[in-house]
Amino acid sequence: MRREDRDEVRVISDANVKKAMAGMIDGLGSTKLADLFKALSDPTRLRIVSAIGTVGELCVSDISASLGMTQSAISHQLRLLRSFNLVKNRKHGRMVYYSLASDHVKKIFDEGWTHIK
Repeated sequence: MRREDRDEVRVISDANVKKAMAGMIDGLGSTKLADLFKALSDPTRLRIVSAIGTVGELCVSDISASLGMTQSAISHQLRLLRSFNLVKNRKHGRMVYYSLASDHVKKIFDEGWTHIK
């Protein structure tokens, strides 16, 4: 007898199962959301989001000085944050300024911070 044959699914409330299935995130959505949380799972990237969210817009040099890290290291993290559409950039001459891509990014950060405090 195969294991699948022995393990039957026990349903306590068919209505709750149907409701959960109707409202549950799909596979692609869950993958994209997991990727978003992975992008925010790095302490350096969270500090960058925090710094930008506090000021509104910062150049790489100012982010670097705020975090005490090299501009190269900050640029690397900003590229990743941009690839997940968490930050956007604006060029002014030779300077590049970064801001949060939307209010949602600030809300996600603020809600997480409030949750752990």
